[in-house]
Amino acid sequence: MRVDTENPFLTQHSRGLQQDRQVQGLFSQILESVGRQGYASAEPVSEEPITSDQITESWGTWFDIHRADQYSNAAQPESLRQAYGEVLVGAYSDGGYVDPKTYLKGLSRDQLKTVQEVNGLADSIDVDNLTEEGALNLLLPRAAQVDANRDGFTQSGRAYGFRFPDSTTPADVVQAWDETTAGMSWGERAVHELQMKLPLMSANFFVDENGAYSHHYEPGDPEFTNPMTKPGYSYQKAAQGWLDHYEYLKNETPPEQYAEQTDFWSRFKSALIAKGAE
Repeated sequence: MRVDTENPFLTQHSRGLQQDRQVQGLFSQILESVGRQGYASAEPVSEEPITSDQITESWGTWFDIHRADQYSNAAQPESLRQAYGEVLVGAYSDGGYVDPKTYLKGLSRDQLKTVQEVNGLADSIDVDNLTEEGALNLLLPRAAQVDANRDGFTQSGRAYGFRFPDSTTPADVVQAWDETTAGMSWGERAVHELQMKLPLMSANFFVDENGAYSHHYEPGDPEFTNPMTKPGYSYQKAAQGWLDHYEYLKNETPPEQYAEQTDFWSRFKSALIAKGAE
């Protein structure tokens, strides 16, 4: 007799990913309603305007699913969940997504502390020193935070982070990525996310004629560039580039690593082709 057992890790990741996409859809619809860009891959959750109850429910469900991995150190998780939900509803009703800095300035000290804790910020929030993107993302659940200036980084408060997929990633690429990474551990996915973002790093670091470090540009510098948002950028070519890289270094790469990497990038490239993604 065959007994099917459910893998709790896969179930948890699948549920988490599903809720990530749900909050991306809801908050992207909110952002687009005020003339801002949300997730390129997001699907609207309703043909009607979003309601406060939808915001509270979406945020609360997302928080509950991710509580163990992102908020395990919260002293009072239920209070945090409720308090930030109220901040989100207020942002929606009081113009926070139109003018996030003004809305944040109107919050109480306790509310700002809630926003700080939810976003994992080490320092208290100084609204005057925030960029527009940094302020906006404090008013979005982590999974729904956007790369508003399309520089390749997603800024929350004054902290810069990168993720893949991010808000600029096309929907067909996201679908191919989700299929290819299904069943992977967090660590395995993190390695491949970093690999996908390396073009961003390499485009802004320069060496001299001897191959020694020369200089680099940082986010906010006029010269800083994000090749992944340039016309004609090809995710298929990026995947093939990693296949070529590991083939070139085959004799210097441990066999297990070579097999894992070439399997992943082959499957990702095939998924991109199947989805019609460049």
